[in-house]
Amino acid sequence: MSFSAPSLLLASLLYLVLLFGIAWVTEKGALPRSWIRHPLVYTLSLGVYAGIWAVYAAVGMAAESGFGFLAYYLGISGAFLLAPVLLNPVMRIGRAYQLTSLADLFAYRYRSQWAGTLVTICSGTAILALLSMQIQAVSTSASLLAPDTSPQLISVLFSIIVVLFAMLFGTRRSQGSENHQGLVLAIAFDSLVKLFSLLTLGGVILFGVFDGMSGLETWLADQSTPVSTMTMSIDDGSWRALMLMSFAGALVLPHMYHMTFSENPSPKALAKASWGLPLYLLLLGLPIPLILWGGQALAATTGPNFYAIGTAQALGSPALTLMMYIAGLSAASGLMIVSTLALAGMVLNHAVLPLRTPKDHGDIYHWLKWVKRLLIAAIIFAALLFHETLGKNLDLSILGAISLSGMLQLLPGALGVIYWPEGNRRGLIAGLVSGLVIWVITLVLPFSHTANLLDFIGAPLVPDYSNWHIFTFVSLTVNVTIFTLISVLSTSSAEETGAAQACSLGALSRPQRRELLATSSADFTRQLAVPLGLGVARREVEKALTQLKLPNVEYRPYQLRRLRDRVEVNLSGLLGPAVARDLVKRHLGYKPMASGGTAQDIRYVERALGDYQNRLTGLAGELDNLRRHYRQTLQNLPIPACSVGDDGEILMWNNAMEALTGITADDVVGARLMALPEHWH
Repeated sequence: MSFSAPSLLLASLLYLVLLFGIAWVTEKGALPRSWIRHPLVYTLSLGVYAGIWAVYAAVGMAAESGFGFLAYYLGISGAFLLAPVLLNPVMRIGRAYQLTSLADLFAYRYRSQWAGTLVTICSGTAILALLSMQIQAVSTSASLLAPDTSPQLISVLFSIIVVLFAMLFGTRRSQGSENHQGLVLAIAFDSLVKLFSLLTLGGVILFGVFDGMSGLETWLADQSTPVSTMTMSIDDGSWRALMLMSFAGALVLPHMYHMTFSENPSPKALAKASWGLPLYLLLLGLPIPLILWGGQALAATTGPNFYAIGTAQALGSPALTLMMYIAGLSAASGLMIVSTLALAGMVLNHAVLPLRTPKDHGDIYHWLKWVKRLLIAAIIFAALLFHETLGKNLDLSILGAISLSGMLQLLPGALGVIYWPEGNRRGLIAGLVSGLVIWVITLVLPFSHTANLLDFIGAPLVPDYSNWHIFTFVSLTVNVTIFTLISVLSTSSAEETGAAQACSLGALSRPQRRELLATSSADFTRQLAVPLGLGVARREVEKALTQLKLPNVEYRPYQLRRLRDRVEVNLSGLLGPAVARDLVKRHLGYKPMASGGTAQDIRYVERALGDYQNRLTGLAGELDNLRRHYRQTLQNLPIPACSVGDDGEILMWNNAMEALTGITADDVVGARLMALPEHWH
């Protein structure tokens, strides 16, 4: 059964236009907000993880390793089931400091632009194989349905369409401003299409080919090879490697980080996704054995990787065949769009902006948007070039293994962000570089048929399709060992220690109370106008004032420190944490400290303790309750009382003082004593 090339192209365009329409209608506000931000939509959007693997490659792996194909689903399901201790801390840090990618997270935690750039290089290199996998699956499936069509033409047309979609709906808003709600709903629809198609095909095979469960059991009893293929040897370590890589994927894959954290509508949505995504992946995995057995029973002419197409063709159903092609197209396009969108943001923040911070040559937001669009196009066409030169000669499962094993090198650093404050930039960079070098030598070069160095030097173990998992574990072990040793043997900078405290679970930072060079919010605008331009500087300062609910003209030192932090956080979402930190440090600096230093900023500490109130237990909780009791006692004293720091900053202003002076605490706490009206100061 075959289709004509024009009809297949028309079906593909109609489906992608449907996705375009869903995103466009959503962006225009035509759908109720409660639908768009519903946890179910968010959970389904996380189904972007199950790209072409779920529709095609899982069947091929089931044919090779039996139920080992489930490792791809079980690993990430375990990560989401551990969301309270694994994903929630990352979301908390990302929301607090506007960290929109894993590279941002590393750059902030390890206080190193090089860390962010290295993560970007690692992600960009590893993700090319995953993108090539999507392109290969779409071109091959289209060639099966329209044999006269050139696979190269299909690859180019598909890549161009994905570029246009990602450009139009991935960069419509200012970077770091809001969720891409249209994109999220379109990806959620993609996930429904994949699930419906696979379940439909599985049902048709079960009842149309085997006449129900009893017929399937009879057929399995009469066959020897299908039974043997759906077993899993405990000695085969590939499923362990796949499960570990899948577990890491929840944190390190660009498209999963973007959808899980950047597009998250609320913490409650992540709580529901922690069991909703595993349930979705379970439903996706259910039909895989049926598709494998159906392909064997019907003697499908395609290889196991494309049994989803082959069984539908063998059944003689054009509608079912076209539906499975659309399911593959849906899976591939969704993963490519989100991956390139996320990766383009990383390249912009950690490769482009450190080299060229934009000035006020027109609209900086417009400049950022178009640079990101160009990066999206460059990434997808780089993936197309990789596919045409190397990827099309590799099996889908090997492409997936190469990509996931490369991304796995980022897992130690990611876990160090939330669980190991002693880890530092030296250890991270040394470990990551070592792991990546081994990954390139043992997996990338041999399987891309470029150079098998281990074979050349006569090593006792040479990489091949049966032992790739060994080299995955070796590269990760070297990475972890070097990261640990160098971090333990070297000292962390004060900046790294402060960032580690901010990121670690339950840690409270101890900021110092220092005086800024800027004495008002108007000074902020003037000083930021130097690197950003007057229009952008004014917009960013006004945005920060609004978020903090401060007046348009602010002069109080404490509130100015809060304003500085908020501006840095907002610029971090726009330009990346390293560029934002450097920009704020240079243009919104502090006055030199006196020889005796300065006191800790008690207002910052109290605000942090307020945020942690429900998380403090045991002795810490009792001490915090005691602190609150004494502070409330001071507030309720019938005697007017205020507290003033050594530098003249008002730290406390009780209720009796408010009644006596007619000045509220909100107006004066954090201001200088001399800022009071003349008859009071």
